[in-house]
Amino acid sequence: MPIDPAAFRTAWPQVVRSLAVTTRSLDRGEEYAAEAFARAAAQPDGVIDDLVGWCVQVGRRNWLDAVRRQAVFDRIQSQLVRPEVAAVDVPTEPGDDLDDRLALLFVACDDAIAPGAQLVLAMRVVCGLTIRQIAGHLGVAEATAAARLTRAKSALARARGEFAVPDGVVRAGRLPVVLACVAGLFTVGQRDGLEPADATQDPARDALSLAEALVAQYPDDPEVIGLRAVCRLGLARRPGRVRDGVALPLDEVDRTAWDQRLLSAGLDDATAAIARPGTPGRFALEAAISGVHASARDAAGTDWRRLAQLYDALLQVWPSPATRVARLVVLGRLAMRDDGVGVGVGPGLGPIEHELEGLVADGPPYAARDASLALADLARRTGRSDEAAGRYRELLDVIPAGPLREFCRRYAG
Repeated sequence: MPIDPAAFRTAWPQVVRSLAVTTRSLDRGEEYAAEAFARAAAQPDGVIDDLVGWCVQVGRRNWLDAVRRQAVFDRIQSQLVRPEVAAVDVPTEPGDDLDDRLALLFVACDDAIAPGAQLVLAMRVVCGLTIRQIAGHLGVAEATAAARLTRAKSALARARGEFAVPDGVVRAGRLPVVLACVAGLFTVGQRDGLEPADATQDPARDALSLAEALVAQYPDDPEVIGLRAVCRLGLARRPGRVRDGVALPLDEVDRTAWDQRLLSAGLDDATAAIARPGTPGRFALEAAISGVHASARDAAGTDWRRLAQLYDALLQVWPSPATRVARLVVLGRLAMRDDGVGVGVGPGLGPIEHELEGLVADGPPYAARDASLALADLARRTGRSDEAAGRYRELLDVIPAGPLREFCRRYAG
């Protein structure tokens, strides 16, 4: 009987963590967990009552067999008589109170690993993203992402030796990278899954779950609260963004379909994050930006000037290509409001479009795609129908099947 996907996603981090403790290696823990789940899926007509315990026991026994073949039977003999289903072994110190996924994230985000490799390891092993998804998010080739994953595992094994969850002081130092991993998971989910066919395969929902676990550990950290706000508000606004399989432009989104419970909770988080003393960080500012969109009655009523101010501040702390594109979109809205819509390109749009063209030519793939979408939107809104149609046709070659591709097809003519 196939394993229920929801049960698999819940059990996976628990099994990996337990086997990593047993084998003293994150890499081996993942390897033996994968083999155990494969055996669970192959069980003929059987229902495994305790999937975690079963897989941990199978993984442990496979590891013990490998060790025995290396002629160290005397060291592990006492462990060979354990029952078929055993309780999950977790370390008592440190990190005994951590969610299993967070424990693995903090292990993967070790400063002994290069920053780019940290993200790849965490997003692959813990977040479960494919190499293709990770490469697209980071704007690198799939071969590059795969090589980073291999190097990260090797570097972690060389630097730390045995698997161990870091203590609270070390975890605090790794928190920014952990937040970036969860944010990346959410971005992939929102970019690739506006209308997920399977709720159990929804990276954006997984990101919210991780953000909630982080808030439980760091309830007073404005960046942690800000990240949860971003996840809550993004998911709250996802309903109403697709109609008949086609993504809708901001002006046509059905705001009555938004999840009001999540919206209210997200706005509370956004307010709390941005109100904390000191200079707001990346996620507090992103939460405030999402809050402006979520608070507007319609697209025309959006406070675009406030958004421009927030994006200027965000560029100071997070000068990413994605931030640049989003800021230019906001400036384009302001320019059209000042110069009129449907009357051709006003003088304020020229520099904006020029900068977007530069990102199309030289930005990473995800930013180039978003910049192309922004240029197509500006052309459509200013009456340049043929130019807009041509840009949308070009985007059909780079956007995978889904609501966003159907949106481009709608305007490609």
